[in-house]
Amino acid sequence: MPGRLRAPTGRYGGKTAEERQAERRRRFLAAALQLFGDTPGYRSTTVAALSEAAGLSTRQFYEEFRALEDVLAALHLQVNGLAEEAVLRAAAAAAGLPLPERAAAIFHAYAGSVTADPRRIRITFVEIIGVSPRLEEQRLARRARWIDLLCAEAGAAAARGEAAPRDYRLPATGFIGSVNGLLHDWSAGWVDATLDEVVAELVRQLLGILRPPDWHPARPPD
Repeated sequence: MPGRLRAPTGRYGGKTAEERQAERRRRFLAAALQLFGDTPGYRSTTVAALSEAAGLSTRQFYEEFRALEDVLAALHLQVNGLAEEAVLRAAAAAAGLPLPERAAAIFHAYAGSVTADPRRIRITFVEIIGVSPRLEEQRLARRARWIDLLCAEAGAAAARGEAAPRDYRLPATGFIGSVNGLLHDWSAGWVDATLDEVVAELVRQLLGILRPPDWHPARPPD
């Protein structure tokens, strides 16, 4: 298809064109979460199969998307957006807590969001990989957003005297890879631990980065 078809305009069935479009998009994304995130997976799903699962027509699909890749891109952003919302809520609720407790609250929120539905894990860590240069760029851009968030938290902790002052971009980049790898392996059943134990391990690793052995917090003035 060279591009999306034009959707009908005007009110129908008590709903505006914008409301009908939003509902169609929601149904396509819900169906994609099932088909891409479970069986048969993104690479084995067709437009016809996705449309049937959504209870819509292929014409309606092309009114919303140009190709299945657009659906996967939207779903990947949606799953990450849900996780980010959970993290920001947790960070706001943990304001004023000591660093270990704050870090634990944030990681519990992130892990709880991405593992709440196994299909989210597969979308985020499996199906998005290697699809196209465009989606690889999106994946890396979304990971960079998580790195920025982690660097901001680390910088704020350093400003409070709870962490060593340094440029955290390099260690944050490596740590994000550890987070994603460990959560993926845990969800796949390759890690014999509870989710709480996984989060506790991630918090220990993060604190080791923020508080290296040669760093000592400044003593308050007498």
